[in-house]
Amino acid sequence: MSLNEIAEIIEGVLFVAGEGVEIDEFKTKFDMNDREFNKCLDILKAKYNEKSGINIIQYKNKVQLCSNPKIVDNISEILNPIRERSLTKAALETVAIIAYKQPITRLEIENIRGANSDYAIQLLQSNNLIEVVGRKDSVGKPLLFGTTENFLKRFELNSIESLPNYNELLDRIRVIHSDGDSLYREFTIPDEDEDKKSSEQTQSSEPTQSQNDVTSNSNSVDEPSTNEQANE
Repeated sequence: MSLNEIAEIIEGVLFVAGEGVEIDEFKTKFDMNDREFNKCLDILKAKYNEKSGINIIQYKNKVQLCSNPKIVDNISEILNPIRERSLTKAALETVAIIAYKQPITRLEIENIRGANSDYAIQLLQSNNLIEVVGRKDSVGKPLLFGTTENFLKRFELNSIESLPNYNELLDRIRVIHSDGDSLYREFTIPDEDEDKKSSEQTQSSEPTQSQNDVTSNSNSVDEPSTNEQANE
């Protein structure tokens, strides 16, 4: 396999991982030395240069894809309003999935939800409702998430085995307060979007596949059967 082909695989792994991947993982997999790995990295750095929206960074013997710092303000202006609109639903789904399927990786959560969960996970972590409980023994060693003692305390549960059914859990989670502040940010939907809002609320009231998946596990904490995508 040529270095260009290996560089393409490294690029794909970094895209899917969404976080830093140990350089040694690549060197072991492709039986490369430092010089060969650095050549692969140079190929990617030439592609993701300062003019690109994506950059490559190295730190603590890890390598990772990240956004170009020059466009961080533009990214925030576009993504933050989108994230805030979907935040309530995303946070509810994400914490419920983690509660029933833990320990679970970000990709496994997204496989169930069918949507990106980065922002919801960050929010739940900042409110001490979920935490990192380990790493999965797979490519990239992705983080495993589980609920915290604070999660049990918030929803008056003696243990994770005493979880209620999915819909009841959603009712308990729907309004969460932390030091007097709501878990969810306040935002206003313009008048022209009211019809869209009503449509989304109607759709969200219908049972989804993710809800059915979680409901079927409401009385256990079995590990999810996930389909690892070639996209972490």
